[in-house]
Amino acid sequence: FGRITAMGTKDDKTPIPGFATRAIHEGYDPADAQGALTPPIFTSATYAFSDLAEGMDVFAKRRDGFVYSRSGNPTTSLLETRLASLEGGEAALVTGSGMGAISSLLWTLLEPGDEIVADKTLYGCTFAYLHRGLARFGVKVQHLDLSDPANLAFGLSPDTRLVFLETPANPNMRLVDIAAVSAVAHAAGVRVVVDNTYCSPYLQQPLGLGADFVVHSATKYLGGHGDPIAGAVIGPAEDIAEVRANGLREMTGSVLSSFDAFLILRGLKTLALRMERHSANAMALAAFLDAHRAVAKVWYPGLKSFSQHALARRQMRAFGGMIALEVSGGMERAVRFVDSLRLATRAVSLGDAETLV
Repeated sequence: FGRITAMGTKDDKTPIPGFATRAIHEGYDPADAQGALTPPIFTSATYAFSDLAEGMDVFAKRRDGFVYSRSGNPTTSLLETRLASLEGGEAALVTGSGMGAISSLLWTLLEPGDEIVADKTLYGCTFAYLHRGLARFGVKVQHLDLSDPANLAFGLSPDTRLVFLETPANPNMRLVDIAAVSAVAHAAGVRVVVDNTYCSPYLQQPLGLGADFVVHSATKYLGGHGDPIAGAVIGPAEDIAEVRANGLREMTGSVLSSFDAFLILRGLKTLALRMERHSANAMALAAFLDAHRAVAKVWYPGLKSFSQHALARRQMRAFGGMIALEVSGGMERAVRFVDSLRLATRAVSLGDAETLV
């Protein structure tokens, strides 16, 4: 995974490094930090200027520089550079949580009277934010079954500005054809946001399939160790600059600490290896569960019995580490099953080295 691959070239002579190489090296030269192999953690809240003219140039964006860590920090900036590269986007913004990424983006892009079309299956906090946050301030929310792109074509209105979806969706693993939905949305001048948390950029790259923005709970697979809370949004540079200035700096204040950015940078180094192993382990476990007489149903994109298996093969590199299942016998048996587990831990979240249920 760390070798130079024939993915394209930066110019006529220089190959573009492969995914895992960029996850480790992109945007950083040890020579710029006194030879430190691991990028330093910058903990300063504010940044000094050599003179007033320099400060005025940085404020006016005539030159690069840092002003205050609510807007940017050398450690978080490196993480943003790396995430943009891995997702194939122009720019990235990291935030204090996945919900910070979603809310900073949507508060920036939507106004009262606008409409957002969301898939009918969403992470619970995303659903709550749409209805208890955006809807309270005059943004209309419509839910459609986006597993059939034709539903979007009939559901768009003149007020629709954004389409929001997860694929695979939390918690039932239902997929959405990103390319097909993006084509329908773009034909109507509507932009598409994809939550790529379940896959990570190693398994799926929505921007390459036509989406306009990608959001992540970086707490999950990007971090990979269950310690930091973090989020990210990746998209066009001009839009990300607006989200940084308005959605993050002025509306949500959902700032990622430099130490948590360091933890995500650490996690990215093994992302490719971890996602391969997560996928292999989940495939073996899903097949075992699918054949077990005490299991009524398994939802896992890698199974041939999964109704959207063909789509999963088309838009995902592998099938990820998340499995949904239904135990035969109803709630009582499901509780008995969960409480009888010895190695898997009863806890929320996902993407750690531990197996959680």
